[in-house]
Amino acid sequence: MRKKNARYPRLHHTIALIAWLSACGGQPPVAESSAPHSGNRPATFEAGYSEQREPCADYNPLRNAYFGDFHVHTDVSMDAYIFGTRTNARDAYRFAQGQAIPTPDASIEDTQNIQLERPLDFAAVTDHAAFLGEVKLCTTPDSPSFDSQPCKMYRGEAEIQLPEGVVLGGNAVTAELGARMAALGSGASSIGDIGRFARNPVLCGERGELCRQWNTNVWADTKAAAEGAYDRSAACSFTTFHAYEYTATPDMAKVHRNIIFRNAQTIDYPISFSDVPDKYDMWEDLREQCLQAGNGCDVVSIPHNSNLSNGRMFHIDYSDLPEEQQIARVKLRAELEPLVEIMQIKGDSECRNGLAGVVGGTDELCDFERYRPASVEWEDCGEGIGAGALMSQGCISKRDYVRYALADGLREEARLGVNPFKLGFIASTDAHNSNLGDVQEASYDGWSGTNDSTPQRRLDGDMTTLSPLAANPGGLVGVWAPENSRDALFDALKNRESFGTSGPRIQPRFFAGWNYDSDLCNTDRFIETAYADGVAMGGDLSGRPADAKSPTFLVSAARDPGTKALPGGKLQRIQIIKSWPAPDGTIHQRIHDVAGDPQNGASVDMNTCTPKGPGFDSLCAVWTDPEFDASASAVYYARVVENPSCRWSTRQCLAFPEGQEPRGCEDPDVPKLIQERAWTSPIWYTPRG
Repeated sequence: MRKKNARYPRLHHTIALIAWLSACGGQPPVAESSAPHSGNRPATFEAGYSEQREPCADYNPLRNAYFGDFHVHTDVSMDAYIFGTRTNARDAYRFAQGQAIPTPDASIEDTQNIQLERPLDFAAVTDHAAFLGEVKLCTTPDSPSFDSQPCKMYRGEAEIQLPEGVVLGGNAVTAELGARMAALGSGASSIGDIGRFARNPVLCGERGELCRQWNTNVWADTKAAAEGAYDRSAACSFTTFHAYEYTATPDMAKVHRNIIFRNAQTIDYPISFSDVPDKYDMWEDLREQCLQAGNGCDVVSIPHNSNLSNGRMFHIDYSDLPEEQQIARVKLRAELEPLVEIMQIKGDSECRNGLAGVVGGTDELCDFERYRPASVEWEDCGEGIGAGALMSQGCISKRDYVRYALADGLREEARLGVNPFKLGFIASTDAHNSNLGDVQEASYDGWSGTNDSTPQRRLDGDMTTLSPLAANPGGLVGVWAPENSRDALFDALKNRESFGTSGPRIQPRFFAGWNYDSDLCNTDRFIETAYADGVAMGGDLSGRPADAKSPTFLVSAARDPGTKALPGGKLQRIQIIKSWPAPDGTIHQRIHDVAGDPQNGASVDMNTCTPKGPGFDSLCAVWTDPEFDASASAVYYARVVENPSCRWSTRQCLAFPEGQEPRGCEDPDVPKLIQERAWTSPIWYTPRG
């Protein structure tokens, strides 16, 4: 069996800024949050815990950086079981804490051990709500439905008989996957509506009650796993959240959302696309059953993979309603959806070049981990929507990408008074091997069981959608919070003081104010000053003084030091990205390099993947927008970029003898190098009135 590198100590806190090197030069102070710090805990915070626990011994009012993963699937997810995953939520939480778990190797019976190089600080298992009970019924030998024909088809033990009218498409993997999942339900007209299949009466009973009951049982067991792994002691070593995935895939366009709860008070039954196919109804149910329940329940909905939504994720789909109803809908969305997953195994959802309605030139870093390759000339959706993205079909839209949704949100706020897309950033994995936070490029073991369990299987393909070669290890959620407890982390998430990374544990900070000193990076207690005189990432910059011409932004980042065996990469630069809507309906963007050096000459030895050349351990800058217009709304966020490094596929190709490499190693569409990165949540500016 194969085993990853041994466990290394976690990093709980911000790394001290080792050397500040930017265009301005200089030596920075050590950030106040760079060491364990008990601080003066506000009495209101101790009283503010929403459930019983010991106060954390390490409390830092200036925030620590914590890293986690809010997106992983285990054996009760309909697709993960078919992939061969047999580990459960308890295994996933053990893995997140640094323990080894088995995963399929060449076959389901032949396993390998996998293990994190560094444990996570927090995590959530997000199994598909759709068919949760059906999967458990079909995989539990003594269940009432185990020997039913639909269950035999789902397990691959009987010839698949699709419901009348269902048509399969895509490659062989997606066809088999879709057919076996289709056996669980009935009543859809195409495989694209699989999440909307009615309960199968042969499996679930005439009214579907058996499947709903087993769904409730699985949800209770998943919650018990999260409760069992949550460290409620003063050590606060590991935090878990109750969660599931609302898996909406109409017409094979991906509009999925992860539902994350603050504490052990949750809804009784996960809301699935099968039962509630309209997102507004889903949010209304969450509001009624959780937010308005009066029992301490709190929840957020986090969209992911907007890059595969065929223009649907951020589509303005309510503009033909009466204005009162439009306002109600955007308020509902704004209340439930403060975050977005900007990066995961199926690609980067930040931005894409060449989309209709976007002005501001090419952003060279928008070609990062494209799940739908840039070499293909895809149809542009324009103002409409399409279908089939998960089958590598259909159009691409500016409304598939977060940067342009932020600008559309400002436009809607000006029109209706509420911003429906006021989104902070996180990243996660979406791995289907119970392997929370398994993001290391150098030890990547795949994400989908036997489908990509060996280097040969991962590399023997092309960059088409659902090919293992197009996937990447995914990213991490970063949160700035005073301690590692559910309430502290959840408050930070709702306040959008969060960030996403493409895997490395880069630690970025982003603030805006009207009176920041240009030498702030070189002063003592600069983080404390940044909080006192401005707003942090996720906030609104308001109250412009009459004499202020332009806002000033403070941005800093410390690189991921990695481990002794796998050192982290050096930083190359920090950018501030600005986006805003124009009166003519277009979306404008500007990308500013504010620290570091994009021409630093860093490179990689392609024979060994050894990095070469200079880079930065940390960067800091104070930047003022030279094009600021006080009368126009705008949104800003920071992107921190590492030096080039080898993609996972390049590393694994090098391990094959010359002349025996899989065909993907020669595919020109597969990037040899990548630049890992982190994205801060935005800061918004809107004019008074």
